[in-house]
Amino acid sequence: MIPHPERMPERDAAIEATLQHVPFEGWTKRALRAGVVSAGMPEYEADLLFPLGPVDMIATYCDLADRRMEEAAKDIAENRLADRVKAVIALRLVQNRSHKEAIRRALAVLALPSNAREAAAILARTIDAILYAAGDRSADFSWYTKRAMLAAVYSATILYWLRDMSEADEATLAFLGRRLAGIGRVHRARKKAASVMERLPKPVLPRLPFARG
Repeated sequence: MIPHPERMPERDAAIEATLQHVPFEGWTKRALRAGVVSAGMPEYEADLLFPLGPVDMIATYCDLADRRMEEAAKDIAENRLADRVKAVIALRLVQNRSHKEAIRRALAVLALPSNAREAAAILARTIDAILYAAGDRSADFSWYTKRAMLAAVYSATILYWLRDMSEADEATLAFLGRRLAGIGRVHRARKKAASVMERLPKPVLPRLPFARG
């Protein structure tokens, strides 16, 4: 499991208060200092709480969003895993709808080559959180393929969502549904292929003339 950023109530409060300043100042120390003051803390706390700068701020925001999503997803009652995944992601979009500009600016920061490693870690943690909230507890080989495919779908969905002007994210949810259906078709095809391969007769290898026994 990829370690999450340091969790402290003060860091959560600072980031939550900073979000209102990010659309105007970006993910900067200036925005953070304004947020820290808004949260009722001394301005100098900004450097103490986030000494690693903007990427640490963004990672903390994403981790906070993961935790809130998981907590709220406890009431999801859908039966099929794909439906639960869609419901969890829909919930996340609702929770963060008022922060679209902050998310857009965060993606711009994470897209920098120097931040590629942290961007991948943030995405991996979110995908794990989505599947865990959806009730997926698989630990076999499908664990890797499932997360890789969902990471691609989730990333495309967020980019679509940032441009979506439809009411209640309707267009985005339709887009997400189509992409998840595609994952389902791939998964069923792989299972069918594996089943066919298991039923095929095992080849008999020729005995080598110099083999013993």
